[in-house]
Parts: sequence; C-alpha cells; structure tokens
Amino acid sequence: MALSLNDLASLLSVLSEDSTKSQTFDILASTFHHYFQKADHFKVGMALVLLLQNRDLLPNPTQKLAAIFLLYEMYRNEPAANNPFAPVFVHLLKATPENQDVGQNDLHWAISPISASERYFLCQLISSPVKEMFKKTPLQVIQMDVNNAQTMDITSLQITLAEKQSELPAISKSSMPSIVPDPDNKPTSFEQFGKPGLVNQDVQRQTIEALLTGPNPPVENCMRPEFIRLAPPLHIAEDELVWMNPFEADYTPAWDTTMCSSSTAGTEVRRLMSLALKSSLTLQQQQQLMDELEKDPKLVYHIGLTPTKLPDLVENNPIVAIEVLLKLMESNQITEYFSVLVSMEMSLHSMEVVNRLTSAVELPSEFIHLYISNCITTCENITDRYMQNRLVRLVCVFLQSLIRNKIIDVKDIFIEVQTFCIEFSRIREAAALFRLLKNSETNGSGNEQQQNTK
Repeated sequence: MALSLNDLASLLSVLSEDSTKSQTFDILASTFHHYFQKADHFKVGMALVLLLQNRDLLPNPTQKLAAIFLLYEMYRNEPAANNPFAPVFVHLLKATPENQDVGQNDLHWAISPISASERYFLCQLISSPVKEMFKKTPLQVIQMDVNNAQTMDITSLQITLAEKQSELPAISKSSMPSIVPDPDNKPTSFEQFGKPGLVNQDVQRQTIEALLTGPNPPVENCMRPEFIRLAPPLHIAEDELVWMNPFEADYTPAWDTTMCSSSTAGTEVRRLMSLALKSSLTLQQQQQLMDELEKDPKLVYHIGLTPTKLPDLVENNPIVAIEVLLKLMESNQITEYFSVLVSMEMSLHSMEVVNRLTSAVELPSEFIHLYISNCITTCENITDRYMQNRLVRLVCVFLQSLIRNKIIDVKDIFIEVQTFCIEFSRIREAAALFRLLKNSETNGSGNEQQQNTK
C-alpha cells in the first residue's frame, strides 16, 4: 500500500498550492488520471486520507478541498455508497466548526471540519453533480456565498453506510490511526522562523515521505484493542488435556491428518467409487462396495457418481456400474444416466452393461433403439478391418440376445438391422442374426394371422 517516490511526487504536484488555486476541477482530475491507473486508486486514497487528517501536511484550504474532490473522482462512476471513502464524506458533512467548538468533534486525528461552501460543493458531488461545478477552481468554491443555498439530504447514504458497517466485526471498528497530529497550537518545526502560517516546506516534504513511502510506512499501521481469548477451563479430571501456551518462537505446529475425518461406511464407499472411476477394482473391493450399497441403498445418491462420470465407471468396472444403475432406477436423474450410457462409445463393457440392464429391468424402448443405432453406426465408421469384424460379431451376438429374450420388438428394428446384416453378410454372426431376424418376423406374422382367423 506504500507509494513510490515518483507516485508521491506526482500526487503532491496535483495538490500543490499553485495548482489548486488556479486549475479547475476538470483539469485536476485529468492530471490525476494521467499519473495514476485505476489499480492505484485505493492506496492513493489512503494517502489522501492521512494528509487530510494531518492539517499541517495540507495547510492551504484549496489543497484540502482538492484532496476531498480526488477521493470522489477516483470512484465517480460508482454509487456514492460504494465509494470506499464514503465515510469520509459523511464525517465532513456532519462535522461543523460550531460542533467542534462545543466538543462534539474533539478527536484530534479526525479530519477537521470544512466550510459551508465546501459542504455545499461536497453535497452536490455525492448527490447530483453538474458539469458547471467541475469548471470552477477550488478557490472559487471556497469563496462562494451559499447562505441561501438549499440544504441537501444525505440520510439515505448514512443509512446505507450504517448497514454496511454493522456487518463488520466489532474489533475492526475499534481502531485509531497510529499517526496522529499534535493538537498543541504552539509553534513546531514545521513553522519557519517561529512564524505561524509559514510552513517549512522541506520538513513538510520529509515528513510526508516518511509517512507514505518505504517498505513499511506507518500509514499502514493502526492501533486496535487486543483480542482477548477465553480463559481455559479449570481442570476437573486427572486425564483432562493441559492448556499449553508455547513461549518459544521457533516451535512448529503439528497437524493431525485424521482430524475431522469420518470413519463411517459412506466415506469408504466414496473412496472406493473414486478409485473405481480411475481403474479396475479388485474382487474384494468390488464386493465391499456392493455390500455397503446393499446395506444402505440410499448411499448411492452420495457417492459422487454423476451422469458425466458414468462412462469411466462402465469401462473400468462394468459389474459395479450395473449394480449402481439398478439402485438409481428411482432417481429423477435416471434418464440422464441412460442418455449418457447409450450415447457413449460402443465397447464390450458398454454392451455388457446394457444387456444386463435390459434383462433386469424394463428400459424405455427409445433408449434401446438409440443404443442399437449407435452400435451400428460405430461398426460402419471403423476403418480398421480387424476391429470392424470384431465389433460386428459383438453387436450381432448382442442383438441376438435381445431378440431371443424378447426385450425388443423385431418390427421396430427390422429394416435397420436387416440392412446391417446384408452389409456385413461375410461375417458368420451377421448371417446368423439375419436368419433369426427372418424367423422372428415369420413367426410373428404367423401368430398374427392365427389370431385374426380365430
């Protein structure tokens, strides 16, 4: 958060007495944005607040007003309540010289009150700024007569800030700056030759550099009350743990890796499922996983198996995939699991899972037809002759099983499967599937004719 010497020099040139007396707010804003990027605004704003809190560092009223304007300018495009320095505006609008006289603003590190014309200008900034305001110089604003000007209401801003600050922990709101000005009015080393009002600019510049630059500037520090821990309980038993406070600075904390870990069956099942998605489980691990799911069927909803992870489980552990899908049949996501299953790349394991599922439960016919189409398309698109022949045999055996077990209606797939068998008629299993297809069609037609005759 510290400023570099170049940044500080740029900031002080913008806030110089000559600039703030002769240049308009538009020019001051343009010069400021020329020197500082948006990423630097907050640390520059913190520096401006410190300068405002120490009246000796910005002795001229025009410099002070320019600094307040820059706090607004850095966040001009955001609502006033979102400006991180909005509490400064609220403080300045509430604090008046009259209040300070009666001791209501006697915190000597607080920003000193501003004049009525400056309060009017600040109210316009945070409520309804107009372009003509920015064409004035700070000196012109200070010299304005605002006795008959309308007072603006900032209650909504105060309420919004109060709500935001109420969410902060109490300790963050109980602090004060570590650098505070000396409230004594006697001449200091800042005043040249002991004459009040003549500031020794060299001493002033050295002080500002010491406060705002360097590896660890004091501006970053603040004084907060010590956080008090609860007292340890009294010993009530001999085996009670002793409350220990290490005094050596070179101790090394030891972390208990078993802390907060659960030894329940659910943890072990999730571990096994995570392993099953990456590699094949041993027979013992498979049995342990399925036994735990059998004991608690609802555990299947908490093992981390999402539809997108199903293909990995099918390829690595098809038996586990079958058991898990059977237990997910009542899930409202079962159609998503089916969609992923029938759309995944065809393999021996995926056909095994689909075949076992069709034997165990009644799958929607559209999913089975989609998987058959996927298998046929995969066989047709393979360029490797050996792999193509192998997959065609697998698909033919798979389809024969579905037809013999009457899991699918031959009429629904007749044309597509017949074309497939003719295309791969050179393969023995395809020829056998074709004969089965014809026999099933003939038997179906004969049965239908007999029923019509009766």
